[in-house]
Parts: sequence; C-alpha cells; structure tokens
Amino acid sequence: MAMSEFWQSKKVLVTGHTGFKGAWLSLWLLHLGAEVRGISLPPNTNPALFDRLNLATQLDHQIGDIRDRSLMSRLVLDWQPDIVFHLAAQPLVRRSYVEPVATWDTNVLGTIHLLEALKQLDRPCAAVFITTDKCYQNREWLYGYREEDSLGGHDPYSSSKAAAELAIASWRNSFFNQSQIRIASVRAGNVIGGGDWAEDRIVPDAIRSLSCGAAIPVRNPLATRPWQHVLEPLGGYLLLAQRMYESKEQDKSKLCTAFNFGPKLESNRPVRDLIETILQHWSGNWIDRSNPDAVHEAHLLNLVTDKAFHRLGWQPKWGFERTIKETVAWYQAASQISPEQSSQFQSLTLNQIESYQSDLAVKTEPIKIIN
Repeated sequence: MAMSEFWQSKKVLVTGHTGFKGAWLSLWLLHLGAEVRGISLPPNTNPALFDRLNLATQLDHQIGDIRDRSLMSRLVLDWQPDIVFHLAAQPLVRRSYVEPVATWDTNVLGTIHLLEALKQLDRPCAAVFITTDKCYQNREWLYGYREEDSLGGHDPYSSSKAAAELAIASWRNSFFNQSQIRIASVRAGNVIGGGDWAEDRIVPDAIRSLSCGAAIPVRNPLATRPWQHVLEPLGGYLLLAQRMYESKEQDKSKLCTAFNFGPKLESNRPVRDLIETILQHWSGNWIDRSNPDAVHEAHLLNLVTDKAFHRLGWQPKWGFERTIKETVAWYQAASQISPEQSSQFQSLTLNQIESYQSDLAVKTEPIKIIN
C-alpha cells in the first residue's frame, strides 16, 4: 500500500508535537490524511514552528507532561491509536548538565510511562520511539555505529537516551512479544531544517546571528556530525511505522527492533563545513569560540544505515548541499512572512515536504525482509 493511502484516517498519537521535529511530523501526517492527537508541553521557543503553522487548530492538541503516568495512561486508553510516535524529550546536551535529574526523568521515565500505557491496548498498534545517535558509547572512532554497538553516554542527555533504549528493548521483550503492539526505536543523526529556533543548536544560532548581521559563534568547529534534513528521518519513521503495522507475524522480529536513520556518508562533515556552506547562501562570517574548559561533547559521530536499507528499503535522498540549501531557503522565505500568516508558513513547509516526497522512492509493494 502506498504511503498516502496507508495514512488516510489512521489515528496517530504524537508525543512532543510542539517541538521542531514534532511540528514537521504532525504537518506531514495531516497532509497524508491522518487524524492526529498530540501531547506535549507548550512550545519552548519563541518563535516556534508549531505556532507559526497554527497546528493547534488542525489536530487534537493536548498540553501535558509525559512524566505524568496517569495522564499518559488515560490519553492512550481514550485515543486508541493505530500509530504512536514518541518524540517528547529533553533534547539538549548542554542543558542536561544543568538539569540532569529532569533530563533522566523525562527521557527515561517518560518513555516508560508511554510503554506502560500501551500495555492497555487490545488492538493492533505500531509505536516508534525516537531516541538519538548519541545513545551509543562514543569511542571517537572514524567508522559508523551500528545498531548492535554498545550503548552508553558521557553526558546526562546521551546516557538518558541509552537508558531509554534499554527500557524500550526490555518492555518489548517482556510485555509485547505476544502482543498486537509492535515497538521499534529509531536513532537519527543531527537533524536540521527550517523552523528550528532552539537555543544552543548550531543552525538556529547561525540564523539568529545572520539575521542581525553578527558573526556566527562556533564553539566546536572541528566536531564532525551526520547532518541530515529533518524530512529524512521523519520519512524513515513513517515508513517503519507503516511496515510494522502491515507486517505479518513472521516478519515482526525483523521490524520491531532498533534502526539508524542517518545521512549519506558524504554528509558527515565538521561543523566548520556546515557553517561555510550556509554562508554560501547567506552572506556573513563566523568566529571560532572554542573553549577548552567547556563541558564534554562528542567529537566524532557517524551512523551506519544498512539495516534500514535492507529491511525497509529506506535510504537518504538529500545530500549535504541540498540539505543546507533547503534549510537556508526556508529561513530566508520565512523572514518575509508575517507571524500571523500561518497559511503562508504552511505553504512554505508543505512545499518542502512535497518536494521531498517526490524524491522519495517509497516501494508500494511488500519488500522481502532479510537478515
């Protein structure tokens, strides 16, 4: 079944729908014809893509905290979702040093609360739990991490996501093996794209600086990351959810597992390359703000995505230059739109979704699942 046909009238629960990735995913789901309920804290940036797109009026918008176990239980039982995407999290490395307990409480216990809530369902449901590429025990090696590599994390954020992965695997094996509920976890690279205004992220920091004519401060110019447009992993999440929901019982174990969704190898670039490519599209300059006394952050990070290719038929479509071009183009166009003109923000964002969909070769026939 084609993607657009599958999602028509599907009941989808999205946690963290007010965030950057959550807003892109919610708009895409609505565009595909899904019925979307979101549970999240209010947007934590100003401006926020969720607000610019006026999504609160287009889906079942619920404000709540995933750390509230009873709330999550009531929400899932009431909505009876076909599909769940769990994105709600404390997503920032440096904030996790300031708020380590809150980070673990949200990222680990919040995940467990959703897993517990899903145990109530007595119907088919595919749940995709979004973690991060930083869940791996980073050894600063040149080659990419595979799904079977050791989990870990130096900082509280990374370690909390590794712990969430362990919890997901444990609950899947302990409670969902004989269930109609199908559960997978997904680990994406460094996601960028229009509409991210978070603090302490390199692209929003760059756009803020360029918008006011200031030099872009770069704290880790030599750190290498797997840069990818936000639509790349989201397309993978949608495909995985569809495959899980449609799959036969004998294929369940090949899909209900962990998957990496990273960019092409050539998109693993130093931060300096990212900034200098942005400056090819938006005139400005940058300044090295490296601080040898700063808190620890990984230097080298790379993902292997062979598993997603072989088991799902997924592979990245937009290379490094295209990713930067689309990202900068979104911000430049958005700067010309009044905050009240949500229809224009939607058109801008949907145009990129449709452009990506046209490049996305989604197989409409079942693919053979291989080891």
